Amino acid sequence: MRYTRNLSLLVIAVTVLLAACGNNSGKTLVEGKTNVVTSFYPLYYLASEIGGDNVNVVNLIPAGVEPHDWTPKSQDLTIASKAQLFLYNGAGLEGWTDDFLKGLPKNNGLIAAEMSAGINLIHGNPEDEEEHSDEEHNHDHDLDVDPHTWVSPKSAIIMAGNVKDSLVQADAAHKDEFEANYNELVAKLEALDQEFEAKISAAPHKSIVVSHQAFGYLARDYGLKQIAITGLSPDAEPRAQDLLKVAKFVKSEGIKYIYFEELVSPDLAKTIASETKTKLLVLNPIEGLTPKQEKAGEDYVSLMKQNLQNLLTGLQA
Repeated sequence: MRYTRNLSLLVIAVTVLLAACGNNSGKTLVEGKTNVVTSFYPLYYLASEIGGDNVNVVNLIPAGVEPHDWTPKSQDLTIASKAQLFLYNGAGLEGWTDDFLKGLPKNNGLIAAEMSAGINLIHGNPEDEEEHSDEEHNHDHDLDVDPHTWVSPKSAIIMAGNVKDSLVQADAAHKDEFEANYNELVAKLEALDQEFEAKISAAPHKSIVVSHQAFGYLARDYGLKQIAITGLSPDAEPRAQDLLKVAKFVKSEGIKYIYFEELVSPDLAKTIASETKTKLLVLNPIEGLTPKQEKAGEDYVSLMKQNLQNLLTGLQA
């Protein structure tokens, strides 16, 4: 009986472990395929879609973890050293990249590529800079560039091209398959872009109040004004007068919804919502999937469509 009970417990433990290993967060390499290591979920999505059956994609940051808070472990360095391709966002998102690449064995053949290349980057705070305090700038440390490129479908299209080019560089034998998969993916991203353009341009309001300044590219590309409670780093602490400024803006503009994120504490958004008698809605920067989203089979495109619906709810109000 004890043997049977222990076996049942082992089966349960293994099932739980496997359930937690989506996005290949188990971090296993596969012989006979091009092994691609990605720094976070959006790149995992692009590399998986374009690479198809010819690649094995390992995502470093596991489901439910906020990328700003994550740093690599020695096992991540070991995995990358045995892979053929390492894709990272750049633009200051992964502060650990330089040290990580320096820590790899010399001449190991790994191709490392920055996927935000070619995007017109937003430097410093956007036009509503006066909304943010000097103290907040200090909390942002070296984030002089907004790293949240992928949150705009227009940027995601550029990034998909960078991923495809990097895959071809690492595995030229499968160029035709990569091109075909890329064309299929870009058609989806272009349809998403057109939907954002058409529906947001028709919305009566254009201002959004968000918990974390992660929507600069989305705002720039689709004519929105982003007012953020915290800065480019989600753990930046705003001062009391910053919160008052945001609350004042919400009241003066007649804003009905405050947007929060699932991987970051909603406390500040809740505080503003309570103070201004507004409602809360999710606006997802898609820095990673939650375990629930992963299990439900959500991906970048489906989550961006949810974002659009929530944006339109707020912009209609």
